[in-house]
Amino acid sequence: MKCYYSRCCWFVLLILVLLHLESEWVAAANKHGTSNVNIKTRQYGGTLSFTYYENTCPDLETIVHQKMEAWIKQDFTLAPSIIRLHFHDCAVRGCDASILLNHAGSERRAYNSRTLRGFQVIDDIKVEVEKRCPRTVSCADLLTVAARDATVMAGGPFWEVPFGRKDGRISISREADMAPSGHENITTLINFFQARGLNVLDLVALSGSHTIGRCSCSSIRQRLFNYNQTGKPDPSMIIQYSSLLKKKCTKDYYLIDLDAMTPRTFDTMYYSNLGNQMGLLTTDQLLYLDARTAPYVDALASQPDLFMTQFAVSMVKLGNTQVLTGGRQGEIRLNCNYVNL
Repeated sequence: MKCYYSRCCWFVLLILVLLHLESEWVAAANKHGTSNVNIKTRQYGGTLSFTYYENTCPDLETIVHQKMEAWIKQDFTLAPSIIRLHFHDCAVRGCDASILLNHAGSERRAYNSRTLRGFQVIDDIKVEVEKRCPRTVSCADLLTVAARDATVMAGGPFWEVPFGRKDGRISISREADMAPSGHENITTLINFFQARGLNVLDLVALSGSHTIGRCSCSSIRQRLFNYNQTGKPDPSMIIQYSSLLKKKCTKDYYLIDLDAMTPRTFDTMYYSNLGNQMGLLTTDQLLYLDARTAPYVDALASQPDLFMTQFAVSMVKLGNTQVLTGGRQGEIRLNCNYVNL
């Protein structure tokens, strides 16, 4: 293995071994994707199954795939938007489609949610699924598999999605405002992920979704013009990059690619950019600067196949976060925007 950065090769090699060991279970799950494999949920003791809809809605994944293909062909930027929407759902109360509820005081109305997109995509999928499989498929399952298909259509990895999530009935805006927004320190991020059963490796791997997608200039204005009240740009950003961004960000609502080099390609350039001081968000660049996360950045930057495998592993773990699987805890929403009456 060739080391692309100056950090100790033996440490990177150790991380690669750990990455390989953790990824083996998802490979086994994919191998048995057509059999009745169950995954225990963390929070409620229920199970998710790869064949949950085998008899009740056998064409589910085909329906989702066709709808996603049509939407993303029309607008590629919806691919990262759906992945982000899925993360923001799972980050608050687990993957229960609470981010989709549209009422005063809901997660969807939170300040942190103001730039979320893709709600109309899930609504469109839900309408078609209800026609074909009435009162059967949860919005939480639809969003989870849509995020997988969005990843694949952007050039990322495929993974089998276990099903059986129920939709939550509670959605609170102040809880959504506690989700990461790009300005946190690494300790805060690590603690946030660990509270949801995700580790440091998952944090770095899932951050790799920033290989595609955009953010508003308002999110980086402080880094560009007044870092820590100095009136200067963040010194962790290379001057040529910050100067370019200043020219582009003449309006707060303008959008900037998270990956300046290959913004439409799902690859490891995001991690390489961090090594070149070209992380767009504060949280991006800090991954390279913090000793707890930097070795993982190095490992994933230098091993594209490993990144693809680990991203799939971490997305499966994310999609299984604190899910509702039955009883009074959840329901199958007939409309993803509203709880059932």
